[in-house]
Amino acid sequence: MRLCVLFVAVCAAGFAGTATEAKPVTITGKLVERAGKPPALETADHHFISLDGDKGTKAVLNDKRLDGFDMVAKGHFTGPDQFQVDPIYKHAMFVRKDGHLKIITYWCSTCSIRYYTPGKCWCCQRETTLDLRDPGQDQ
Repeated sequence: MRLCVLFVAVCAAGFAGTATEAKPVTITGKLVERAGKPPALETADHHFISLDGDKGTKAVLNDKRLDGFDMVAKGHFTGPDQFQVDPIYKHAMFVRKDGHLKIITYWCSTCSIRYYTPGKCWCCQRETTLDLRDPGQDQ
């Protein structure tokens, strides 16, 4: 019985903790790669905000094909000039192309497999291509 009460208390504390988490912040700017420094967004007033995230997010942020794109990222500040992008599975990064927001995806045309991080296709081992897609487009 005590074990059940303890389990319920731990679960309730866990749910209470997630309810009080801060809502994500959205930042915008031009994605820039800086030698020897983490990728950053350059804001309209030429201020640099360093970007960090999980392994998949870092792979996207370090993709040289995205350098110079206007980007929108969701997450939270970890310092005055440091921003933690939400995990890759939350699709928290977008780029602006031709005036429209696009989801960042990668495509293997040989195997018809879509990825959300750059790299080789797990099936054929060919390098995937950058494929920017409209939000809501069949993924």
